Amino acid sequence: MYKKLLIVLFSFGFFSVFSQETFPIYSDYLSDNLFLIHPSAAGIGNCGKIRFTGRKQWQGVPNAPELQTLSFHNRLGDNTAFGFVAFNDKNGYHSQKGIQATYAYHLEMGSGSVFEQLSFGLSATAVQNQTDQRTFFGDGAVAQLIESSSYFNADFSVAYHRGGLSSYFTVKNLLLSAKNNLNNSLEPLDLRNYIFSAGYFFDYREKVQFEPSFMLQLREGTGEKIADFNIKVYKKLNKSTLWAAMSYRRSFDKGAIENSQYVTPVVGINYEQMMISYTYTKQLGDIVFADATYHQITLGINVFCRKQRAAACPNINASF
Repeated sequence: MYKKLLIVLFSFGFFSVFSQETFPIYSDYLSDNLFLIHPSAAGIGNCGKIRFTGRKQWQGVPNAPELQTLSFHNRLGDNTAFGFVAFNDKNGYHSQKGIQATYAYHLEMGSGSVFEQLSFGLSATAVQNQTDQRTFFGDGAVAQLIESSSYFNADFSVAYHRGGLSSYFTVKNLLLSAKNNLNNSLEPLDLRNYIFSAGYFFDYREKVQFEPSFMLQLREGTGEKIADFNIKVYKKLNKSTLWAAMSYRRSFDKGAIENSQYVTPVVGINYEQMMISYTYTKQLGDIVFADATYHQITLGINVFCRKQRAAACPNINASF
C-alpha cells in the first residue's frame, strides 16, 4: 500500500503539471519532429513526414509515465498543408488519448537561390482523460472504478524561414475547458502556453553542418518559464546523414522541485527517406525521482518528396 500511495502521489503531481499541455513537450522536436509543437510546421518541407515516437520515464518504476505519438503531415497543393497527431499519454493511474488535426498555409516570399517563407497553422484537438482505480483495494474511501472526461482544444502558430534561419511562435491551449470527474461540471482552465523557438543552420559542405537553436516557453496560468538551449551537428555521407544533438532544459520557478534542469543527448541517422533516433534525458539537481532517466525512440519515413527548393535549413529540405 505504501508503494501504491507513493506512485499515486507522484502521478497526481506530474499529471497536474503535464496537463498544462494537450500532451507534454519534451525534446523529441530535435528528431525532425517540430510538428508536434508547432502547427505551422505542417508541410513545411519538401517531403511529407510520418513519425512515430515511444517514450518511457523512470525506468524500472511500476506505472511510470510513458507516451506514444503517431504523426503525419504533408503539402496539399502549392500553399496549403494538413496533418494529424494521435497520442496516448499514460501517467500512473491516469491516461489521456487524443487526436489533433492541423491546417497550415505557406506563403513563399523568396526568389532566386535564397529560400524565404511565411507560414500559419491552426490545430484542433479532441482529448479523453481517464482515471483507472480498479486496482485500489483495501481502502473503502476510494471507489474501484474508471472515470473519464473529455475536452477540446486549439493551437495557433506562425513560422518564418529565410535561408538557414528558422523561427516559430505558437500559442497552445487557446480554447480549453474540461469536465471535472468529481462533479461533472465544466471548468474554465487558464492553460495557455506561449512557445517561441529559433535556430540557424550553418552548412560547411564537405566538412560538417551544425545548427544552434533555442526554445522558450511561458505558461500563463502559473507564470513558469522554461528555456531549451540546443546544438545539433550533421555529417553527410553517400546516401545517409549521421547527426547528434545536445539539449539543456531549465525551468525558472519559485518552487524547488519545479526549478528543474535536464540534459538530453540525441543521436540519429537518416538513410535515404528513413530516419531513426534515440533520446536519453537525465534530470539534474538534488531533488529527483528514482534515477530520473528517460528513454525515447523515434522512427520516421519521408514520403511524397518533391524537388528541393532554394538553399535552406533541414526543416525545409528534409531529404538529404
